[in-house]
Formats: sequence, C-alpha cells, structure tokens
Amino acid sequence: MIEVPFLEVGATYHELKAEMDAAVMGILKGGWFILGPEVARFEEEYARFSSADHCIGVGNGLEALHLGLLAMDIGNGDEVIVPSNTYIATWLAVSQTGATPVPVEPDEKTFNMDPGHIEEAITEKTKLILPVHLYGQPADMEPILEIAQNYNLNVLEDAAQAHGARYKGQRLGAHGDAAAWSFYPVKNLGAFGDGGAITTNSEELCDTLRLLGNYGSKKKYVHELKGCNSRLDPMQAAVLSVKLRHLDEWNGRRKTIAAFYTENLTGTGLVLPEVPEWADPVWHVYVVRTPQRDKVQEELRDKGIGTLVHYPIPPHLQGAYRELPYEKGSFPIAETMADTMLSLPISPHLTEEQAEAVVTAIKSLC
Repeated sequence: MIEVPFLEVGATYHELKAEMDAAVMGILKGGWFILGPEVARFEEEYARFSSADHCIGVGNGLEALHLGLLAMDIGNGDEVIVPSNTYIATWLAVSQTGATPVPVEPDEKTFNMDPGHIEEAITEKTKLILPVHLYGQPADMEPILEIAQNYNLNVLEDAAQAHGARYKGQRLGAHGDAAAWSFYPVKNLGAFGDGGAITTNSEELCDTLRLLGNYGSKKKYVHELKGCNSRLDPMQAAVLSVKLRHLDEWNGRRKTIAAFYTENLTGTGLVLPEVPEWADPVWHVYVVRTPQRDKVQEELRDKGIGTLVHYPIPPHLQGAYRELPYEKGSFPIAETMADTMLSLPISPHLTEEQAEAVVTAIKSLC
C-alpha cells in the first residue's frame, strides 16, 4: 500500500537545499536581522510578480488583512462584506478593527463570494468588500469592483491562498485597492515560519502601511501614527526570494495533478471543483464534495490516503462570533459546504504514483 500524506511541508527545502542554505547563511553572515536589503529585495520581486506597484512585507497573513483594513480607515461602527465560507482569519481581521463582518454566501460551483448577493448585504454602514480567492481560485472581481465603485466602497482582497493565480489573464495583486497575502509554510509560496505581505498600486496606501507596521514610524523615535510591530523577517524574505523563482513551475505541477484528478474522478459521484473560463487557479487545495464526507475520509485514511477538511465549522457558527445574530441555518450554502467538502492531497512534490494511488483508493469507495 502506498502511503500518501496530505502534505509534506519539508519537501521544498529538500528540493532547494543548496539555494536555501546559501540564502540563510547570507543573512547570518550579513548581520541585518530586522528589515534591511533582503526584505526590500523580496518586496520588489513580489510586487513585480503580482503585477502591483508596491509590496509591503508584514508579520503574517492575518496582520496583512488587519493592517490593510486600518490603512483604509476601517474601524468602530463600520461594516465589511465578507464571505460566509472562508477561514476565520478573514473575519478576525475585520473584528480587530472594531468593525462588523457581514457575510455573503458563496457561489456553489467556485466556493467564492457570489457577487449576486453583495448588494443586498450593503447598508449605510458598509465601508469595504473583502473577497477571498479561496483554495487558489480567483473570485469574480469585475462585478465586485463595479459594485464597490457604485457604492463608493474600498476593496481589499484576501489572496492568502492564491499566489500566482490569474483573473482574466492578469495575476492577482492589485485588482482591488490592495491584496493581503500569507506566507504560512503550507501556502503555495510559504516561508519557514510566519510571514505576510500587502500589495497595492496606491503609493498613499503603501506609505500608510509601512508606517502602521513599523510602530507608526519612518524615522527612529518619530511616530506619526499609532502603529504596531508587524515586519517581514529578513530570514523569511531570503527563503521566499528563493522559492519565488520556482513558484510558477510548482504551480504548474499543481495544475497537472488537478487536471489528473478531474479527468479520473469524473463519474465517481464526487462533486468536483469547477473553473470559470476567466479563472486561472493555482490549486492551493483540491476540494471535492460528498454527503458521505466523514465516511469517505475515514475509509481513505484506512487506505493510507491523507485528507483534510477546509473548513469544518463556518465562521458564523464559531464560538468567537456568538455575539452576532446568526444561528444554524443562517447561511445554508456555507454550512452545507462545511459538512460535505474534503481536500485531497495536492502539492508540487506529490508524485504521479501517489496521485494514482489517491484516484485508485477513491474509485474503490465510490
């Protein structure tokens, strides 16, 4: 029996060991451990990669979202449109500003925020729309941006799972006012610890974000804003610069596996992910749906196939949001997804033999 773990995080290091070791040793020998040239270099590289004018490195993906919201003056009494189906960090960033997350249901085919439901959620308190490019698949930005323009709203993209994805031919990174990124180790572009960034075409937003993440200061002991300490670590920046050179190739490997799954799992009874003609996803995860999710997951585990559930409890049913006026049944699409979705193994380092083992195991069950 072939064992197929859901993900082997250390595989990227083993593939790029010589480059990684040289990058890390360069930081240690250089002696610059906060900000500095390595962070500046990665910011320039990632801005260019993401088709954005500016990139600001920060401590992690949640802080990227939080600082992005603060830079757009989101605060107490404001409302922010968020997906009902997302990782809770999207909502937490809103809550940390004092604003209220207002959920909108997803499109059942793509898992992303359905633009057709946004306008009904807008009130006089709405200040911003926060779409998520979930599982590496771009949200439908054109109608979202049109709604934002009509109602004079900002747009902050949660791109934590979508490094390198394209919407209508253009890489994600600056379709909205800004995009927030996570470099958590399991991401398509992952560091060897926490890390994050915000990309934008706005010089004004860029300047504000740099202040907010560095104690509100651009000159030592002179503080223009009530900022915080959220800076990308130079060691992580060095690692990310190495990985960025390989990201397109790695995303290509993911696409090959996704295509293999789609071709060979069609007809098994699983609901497979759909990709709109305008989307070029990077397959952070490959999510299928089945009403027998828990049974299928258990039986795959018995066959040595690792899977995960993204995500078993939608944010509106989490204890953290018990104060909001939502209960079971409030967002039935998100709730159904939480009960039926299952993520299959996919990574640049999954072998053809392992992918075949996943398909064979599923076909023996379905």
